[in-house]
Amino acid sequence: MLKRAGRWHSPSSWRAVAGHTSPELRNGDARWLLLVLLAALLGALIIGDPGRIDRDQPWLRVLTSTLIGVITLANADAAIRLVVSIIDVSPFTNDAKVLLASGAAIWLTNVIAFGLWYWALDRGGPAARASGPGRPPALIFPEMKSEEHVAPDWSPQFVDYFHFAFATATAFSPTDVSAIRPWMKLMMMSEEAISLVVALLVVARAVNILK
Repeated sequence: MLKRAGRWHSPSSWRAVAGHTSPELRNGDARWLLLVLLAALLGALIIGDPGRIDRDQPWLRVLTSTLIGVITLANADAAIRLVVSIIDVSPFTNDAKVLLASGAAIWLTNVIAFGLWYWALDRGGPAARASGPGRPPALIFPEMKSEEHVAPDWSPQFVDYFHFAFATATAFSPTDVSAIRPWMKLMMMSEEAISLVVALLVVARAVNILK
């Protein structure tokens, strides 16, 4: 029997995050265009698969990947702008509150975006995982090694991938989840690099301001 897993439950948790990068890092028109695009994509996901995964529709997979890709690229653009602004000592980087808020929004969006990528790509995505054993996993969770402590039909949910992304961004090292595919290791390296650069520059600049 296929397991229920809300395709739209996870996007609802980060829809608010995507547009909260500080105004200094985005043009007003581009920000509104991004919000409209995200709302349209989210609406299509909700209508196309309202709260359950019992089929693997190619167009839904493409739409999900597109949505995550838009968030990832927009956040990467914001991160680059923030780094350049800190290096050039732009006026808004002299305000510790604005700087820390901007860095936190970028860092958190980065965690959520990579959590979504892990969720969407591991073993072919949530629909493929719900249908039972299929593609080999790219991530080995502790529950897979301790089957006596979980339900017989256990499979990772979005919260498991989100926790993995959060731990990767904070520890900058392998956690209790093991990446066993080269492409997954490269994705982890990308997330760690972005988190490290943003955190170091923002904290260093904020400390310098507060002194």
